[in-house]
Amino acid sequence: MDTTTSRRVPLVVGIAALVLLLDQATKFWAESALTGRAPIPVIGEFLQLRLLYNPGAAFSIGAGSTWVFTIIAAVAVVMLARYGTQPQTRLRAFALALMLGGATTHLLDRLFRQPGFARGHVVDFIDYNGWFVGNVADIALVCGAILLVLVSFAPTKQPAS
Repeated sequence: MDTTTSRRVPLVVGIAALVLLLDQATKFWAESALTGRAPIPVIGEFLQLRLLYNPGAAFSIGAGSTWVFTIIAAVAVVMLARYGTQPQTRLRAFALALMLGGATTHLLDRLFRQPGFARGHVVDFIDYNGWFVGNVADIALVCGAILLVLVSFAPTKQPAS
C-alpha cells in the first residue's frame, strides 16, 4: 500500500471524470432502453433494471426540496475537489475521486435535467430488490465513502525525526 503523501491531482481528476462519463452514459442508455418498460430482471427480483426519476435524496427523501439537494451537491463537489487535490495517500485520493465523480454527476443532473435548472431529477435505474433504486454515481459514492472509512483506520508511517 502506498503510504506516501503527495499531490494526486491527475489521479483524482481522471477517476472523477471516468465516474462522471460512465454514470452519464449509463443514464443515457437507461433512458433510451428502459423508458415505458416493465422492470427487467437481472438476478430475479433481487437486481432489476427499472427507470425512475428521483427528485429527492436517497430513497426519494425530500422530494419537494430538490433545490436544497442542488446546493448540498454543489458544496460537496467544492469540498471534495479541495480535499481531493491536497497531498495524501493514493488510496485516500482514490476514495475522494470516486466521491467527487459521483457528487459531480448528481450535481449536473440537478442543474440540467427536467423539470428545470437547479430542480432536476436524478436518473436512477438499478433496483436492488425494491430497497433502493440507484445509478453508477451512487455506487461510486458508496464505494468511495467505505474506502475512505477503511483508509482512516489504516496505520500510517510517522516521518523520521
